[in-house]
Amino acid sequence: MDLHTRSLKGSGEEAIAGITTGLIGMGEEVTFRGRHFGVSLTHTSRITAFDPPRHFRDEMVKGQFRTFTHDHLFETDGEGTRMIDRVNYEAPLGVLGRIVEALVLNRYLERLLRQRGEAIRQEAENR
Repeated sequence: MDLHTRSLKGSGEEAIAGITTGLIGMGEEVTFRGRHFGVSLTHTSRITAFDPPRHFRDEMVKGQFRTFTHDHLFETDGEGTRMIDRVNYEAPLGVLGRIVEALVLNRYLERLLRQRGEAIRQEAENR
């Protein structure tokens, strides 16, 4: 949780409920609050798949999306470890939500995940 929070410090992300520090495991939940699009938002996820050190999945149980699933995959690549994020989500509001996904959310989430990944890479390499 601590690394996740540090990796998204630009959005003021903080764990406010559930597992808020240390490691999280199968079936456990965490609620994050952060500032996105100028608004304070909360997002609660539960770990629904857990196969350390290769994979874990978190799924939204409460938040702004209609659905949100995030798979975190870790593969050795000969020189180290490759982290792969696979996110599947649906915005609420039907057709309007799909328009917002195409115009704004896809790019925003991709940029957020790249920034997060870079912060995690830098911290791992500094240890």
